[in-house]
Amino acid sequence: MQVGLIIIGDEILSGKRRDSHMAKFIELLSERGMQLSWVQYLGDDRERLTERLREAFASGDLVVSCGGIGATPDDHTRQSAALALGRPLALHPEARELIWQRIQQMAAEQGKAVTADEPDSLRRFEMGVFPEGASIIPNPYNKIPGFFVGHVHFVPGFPVMAHPMMSWVLDRYPQLHRAVQVLERSLIVQGAMEASLTPLMEALEAQFPGIKVFSLPSVDHPQWGRCIELGVKGDAEQLLPAYDALKQGVIHFGASISTELVR
Repeated sequence: MQVGLIIIGDEILSGKRRDSHMAKFIELLSERGMQLSWVQYLGDDRERLTERLREAFASGDLVVSCGGIGATPDDHTRQSAALALGRPLALHPEARELIWQRIQQMAAEQGKAVTADEPDSLRRFEMGVFPEGASIIPNPYNKIPGFFVGHVHFVPGFPVMAHPMMSWVLDRYPQLHRAVQVLERSLIVQGAMEASLTPLMEALEAQFPGIKVFSLPSVDHPQWGRCIELGVKGDAEQLLPAYDALKQGVIHFGASISTELVR
């Protein structure tokens, strides 16, 4: 099972807001010995969201989607999820109760009386309208829940809410947790062109099937100037022998190694 992240919102794509979800999600995954496989950034477009969510539901991946689950006209995620699943939308009874608790709490703080059938309350209940058969994701910040169907999970766009809800989602999958360990080793290589090192990289991936070789060239690195960060990542048992083979290959090539990195 791969792990994917979908980040939704025109404000992210326009630059009005900076995305903090991906960095936090990677951090939460790392704490559990897991890795992020893919990320998609999508605007508030119902047709495109429906298409992408249909793919997510069919993928079998563990997916977290952030944003667009509110009840204003520019929020389309709940509706798109229902369309992708071919299911009607329905007010989730547990979500309604949690939202009602929040409504009452806010009214009490303001010294006001409130009823469940007044227009403001009914509009707030819309935030608990999910695809039929969905289950809720608890929101420790303000009780307004997210939801999930299968392995696809939907949380708000607000980081203060989304990030603890992401943790809750990941803890649903203890079978995917691994002991935290070194997953990447690399070299800072100078005196070589990336194209010249490609045969070495290809040979290593053929020799160690559980390993990916990566190359990150820089022309003006603040510490090492023109260089290539050349490394290996992947299967823990193969990591060290693959790294040793990489290092020996670079030395045999005649390039210089400035430093070695472990992550």
